[in-house]
Amino acid sequence: MKIVIISGLSGSGKSVALNVLEDAGYYCVDNLPAPMLVDLVSLLQQQGYAHIAVAVDIRSGDSITALPRQIDVLERQSIETKLVFFNARTDILIQRFSETRRRHPLTDENITLDEAIRREREALASLGALGHHIDTSSLQPNTLRIFVKEFITDSNPTAQLTLLFESFGFKYGIPLDADLVFDVRCIPNPHYDPRLRDLTGQSPEVIRFLEAQPEVPKMVIDIRHFLDTWLPVYMRDNRVYLTVAIGCTGGQHRSVYFAETLAAYFRDLTHVLIRHRSLTEAATAHTRK
Repeated sequence: MKIVIISGLSGSGKSVALNVLEDAGYYCVDNLPAPMLVDLVSLLQQQGYAHIAVAVDIRSGDSITALPRQIDVLERQSIETKLVFFNARTDILIQRFSETRRRHPLTDENITLDEAIRREREALASLGALGHHIDTSSLQPNTLRIFVKEFITDSNPTAQLTLLFESFGFKYGIPLDADLVFDVRCIPNPHYDPRLRDLTGQSPEVIRFLEAQPEVPKMVIDIRHFLDTWLPVYMRDNRVYLTVAIGCTGGQHRSVYFAETLAAYFRDLTHVLIRHRSLTEAATAHTRK
């Protein structure tokens, strides 16, 4: 049996994720009180369900504090359990609630939306350490669907740690889901070569350009050495996911190259995922045209 638990801030994309899981064949339950998780799983297991997705969030009220204990019980029963925690910047959440005109679960006549989001963030802070973060601040729904699909198709659930390399553009902001951030803007920028401007860090021409720069292999080795040194420490800390964000100015050339290069090296050592935030957004925008 495989269980995916969806949690996070209201308005951060949990419903989109749950719809993706339902389309993927998961039996989905929304707004489950946290203390009922183990009993629900037991019932569905008896009925023969192999894939379950459950949304547990602040709508459970104070009972949300029971979720870590419920997950621990399931893991002691050797049930594969994954938690995905969705997050977004406060200004983005306010904008989304304004656009949809939906009510935040914690708002009332005495609490503003900004105060409700702050209270929710504080109440759910401890859950973020239990699973995999996805920052949806700059993600379109279609991009979020892609990220969720990548997460549930994890091909190596027995790996000690899933290492996610995420390229991004600093001009769009640092991803909130990043555990480690490396800045490669000091590397010569292919953007200023007209022949390379419209290409990406996955293009052979850009790769040749970057690998001809003496700083590039040195920085790759330095980042690799840092991760080689500290990954065992993160594993001893019982981390299941570690997101390494690599940023350049626009997230198109240098950060993409570094993410791809580092992912290729670490793929033999642990389970690796890779995301290119800016490239995915650009592809989505191109598809919509």
